[in-house]
Amino acid sequence: MAPASDGDFLGHPKGLYVCFFTEMWERFSFYGMKALLLLYLLKYHLFGDDAGYDLLGAYGGLVYAVPVIGGMVADRWLGMRKAVVFGGVLLVLGHLGMAYEGDAARVVDGVVVRDDAALQVFYLSLALIIMGVGFLKPNISTIVGKLYPENDPRRDSGFTLFAAGINVGAMSASLICAYLGETYGWKYGFGAAGIGMIAGLALFLWGQRYLQGHAEPAEPAKLREKVGPVSRETAIYLGGVGGVALVWQLIQRTWTVHGVMHLIAAALVAWFVWFLARHCNRVQRAQMLSLVVLIFGVLIFYTLYEQTYGAWITFTDRLLTKNFFGFTSTASGLPWAFYSLAASPPLMIAALIASDRGRGEVGVALIVVLVVGLIVAITRDVVLVPQTAGSLTFLGAFFLVVLAPLFSWLWPALEKRGLNPSKPAKMGIGLLAAGLSFIPLNAGAHAAGGGELASVWWLVIAYFVLEIGEICLLPIGMAAVTQLSVAKVVGVMMGAFWLATAYAEVLAAQFSKLASIEIPEGTTIDFATASARYSELFGTMTWVGLGAGVLVLAITPLVRRGMHGLK
Repeated sequence: MAPASDGDFLGHPKGLYVCFFTEMWERFSFYGMKALLLLYLLKYHLFGDDAGYDLLGAYGGLVYAVPVIGGMVADRWLGMRKAVVFGGVLLVLGHLGMAYEGDAARVVDGVVVRDDAALQVFYLSLALIIMGVGFLKPNISTIVGKLYPENDPRRDSGFTLFAAGINVGAMSASLICAYLGETYGWKYGFGAAGIGMIAGLALFLWGQRYLQGHAEPAEPAKLREKVGPVSRETAIYLGGVGGVALVWQLIQRTWTVHGVMHLIAAALVAWFVWFLARHCNRVQRAQMLSLVVLIFGVLIFYTLYEQTYGAWITFTDRLLTKNFFGFTSTASGLPWAFYSLAASPPLMIAALIASDRGRGEVGVALIVVLVVGLIVAITRDVVLVPQTAGSLTFLGAFFLVVLAPLFSWLWPALEKRGLNPSKPAKMGIGLLAAGLSFIPLNAGAHAAGGGELASVWWLVIAYFVLEIGEICLLPIGMAAVTQLSVAKVVGVMMGAFWLATAYAEVLAAQFSKLASIEIPEGTTIDFATASARYSELFGTMTWVGLGAGVLVLAITPLVRRGMHGLK
């Protein structure tokens, strides 16, 4: 039966575009803040490198652990609309709280003096963001899936468009938020991230009628049931606020974050062994064990990948030039991408309204204006606007957008010739690429050892190779969870996947500490020492990636056998 097209625009349900822009703005706010976070800690609050990396790892670990809870609460009780709105409100509050800087830290008689009140606001803001992501992120993608009937052939292309929204948000965030924060003041970068989230939340609320009721609670009566003196819905919101208070305290004591994650991991391992022994037949047991191998591959890959927001940023800030074409731009003012993104909500709303009124050609024209305007704006900003260490993180999303169409053609083409690599083989290739991406950075570190900034093009090459790895590996992890898990525990195994990603954040921070450098107040960086420290880290990461990639390729036949025919 063909899917109905009454509610479609450009061949897809109109709700897809609501979710696209909501997630775009959520990722804009998230990555805009993340691109600034480490530099803000080091330069404004004068954290040492080790303390900065530890906090970055704790934050990243919690950001990827909490969505497991948010997804379960939405599935069982709250429904996705309420979960997304609650998460969006927490995110807005968190990002706007980040815009409060307080007094800059200073060194008095050799001791760093910090504004403790401002730091408490900062930690509270991080806690709000962590809980906000936990409620919003897992549920937006679920809504997208529900917009398509089962076996609808448009589903894959719909998720491809949705993923494009993620990457547009991430790319624009670096060019706008990081640039504003490092050029005009941290509060402007963090504030822009908060305004972006307000735009996403407003668009989501406006577009509810296009979601066809899929985001509503499955059993609304359960939300009205009493849990003590309050309704279950109120209890969930109070629990979320309590979670913010708990995370507020945890994030200030990074070792406690690690302890909580270890306890969760130990409980998960114990459950997994019990489940394999008591509830799996021989084939299911082999498939679940194959899945564990792939999840470990994801953990190693993202341990390497998350260096991009850790050591790669400090390396870029300290030892690389920033502009691509060897000249200092005279461009000033706000990046044009800021104006292009600001125009996107009204243009999208106008396009959907035009489609509702039977003026689809007007809607298409507005979308063309939006896309062309964004391309022109980003091109201008990349070429003319002076780049910063934070803004250069846009390269990851940029290469993912560029490479995605190529690889979406490549895999089917190889499949027709019987040459399409299996899932574990693609994971091995991804890990090899991740390891290789550190080689140009190592070359850049050696080049800077002579006392001059190395070329930013070493960073460009590194990102290009790294994103080849991500595009080989990214579709593997989550697809493998849904394919290889026993049906009744898919949710738990997806939780294991996100827990592995959380651990990757923590491990990435610990590895970054190999390149920690203390620069005493009033002194300049010692290029030779810095070059040696970064070279040590990049060399280690190269061998970790290559070793893991070779190991996964070597055991690929065994893993494929354990998958029992699943591709």
